[in-house]
Amino acid sequence: MASPLISIITVTRNAADTLERTLISVDGQTFLDYEHLVIDGASTDATASVVAARPSIKRRFDCRPDKGLYDAMNRGLSEARGTYVVFLNAGDAFHDRAVLARVASAIADAGSPGIVYGQTDIVDDDGRYLHPRHFEAPENLALSDFRRGMVVCHQAFFVLRRITVPFDLRYRYSADYDWCIHCLQHSRHNVYVDRPALVDYLSEGLTTRNRRASLRERFRIMARHYGFFHTILLHLKLLFGVAS
Repeated sequence: MASPLISIITVTRNAADTLERTLISVDGQTFLDYEHLVIDGASTDATASVVAARPSIKRRFDCRPDKGLYDAMNRGLSEARGTYVVFLNAGDAFHDRAVLARVASAIADAGSPGIVYGQTDIVDDDGRYLHPRHFEAPENLALSDFRRGMVVCHQAFFVLRRITVPFDLRYRYSADYDWCIHCLQHSRHNVYVDRPALVDYLSEGLTTRNRRASLRERFRIMARHYGFFHTILLHLKLLFGVAS
């Protein structure tokens, strides 16, 4: 079987209340050269029933215990067959039916770039638009941009699978930030897909619920990749409102 262009990986754990929106958004894409992996951590709710209610030859459902979100994301990476991978959380959705088509066009036009990325909008539990994400993704993404934080949401971050690395399980809340930096270190060319947004992001995610712990982890990651003194200086600038 030929490998698809894009592997969409959705990690779930007791996500019956939010998963259907994600499945509908994937199934409705006009571009069809993709696979959808739903990696479930042995949910005890009706998550499996939600998946079963929307059968698709493009979807694989893997349900077994894991060691948390990023362990499950690593499992998704190991099972993916696509040339590119993207993580779309339960409750999140592609912004419209043409998202994968736009990404595929950007890949073809740029000659297989390392990363294709775009903007993210924040939505509520009913999928209604709230506001743009607080970080606006830069049009010319460079490794140095992530010194300011997670400037591109990982749900809008399509990565050439062969340049990916496993998520670092030392981090409980912000391993995606570390992972994106590693991917940027291995990418020779990054391509921006202009608005409309690629992804509608559900406002209450794991990192949102554990904001303080996440910020501490991000400080450690930032210091590890960009230097401790730079990280201290950046946070002082943010604290006192000094323009960078």
